[in-house]
Amino acid sequence: MYSIYFHKDLKRGEEGTLSRLLDELGELEESLKTGDRRNMEAEFADVLAWLFSLANLVNVDLERASSEKYRGTCPKCAQRPCMCIL
Repeated sequence: MYSIYFHKDLKRGEEGTLSRLLDELGELEESLKTGDRRNMEAEFADVLAWLFSLANLVNVDLERASSEKYRGTCPKCAQRPCMCIL
């Protein structure tokens, strides 16, 4: 995502990129309601792309951060599967 979109993301800024991410989350919500599998897949991909774009803008390595937090067990109860009370 960095090599493809960072130059545009930088111009849009954090606020604009966050706004686009929120828009995509709304589109994902709608696709989940319809149950259209192809559309859901596309919207999940869009949400992920905008999340990576926002992380790039604030210099967060999302892959590293998620790997460190979720090391094969729940970060709260340290169990797999998670045993936390909902």
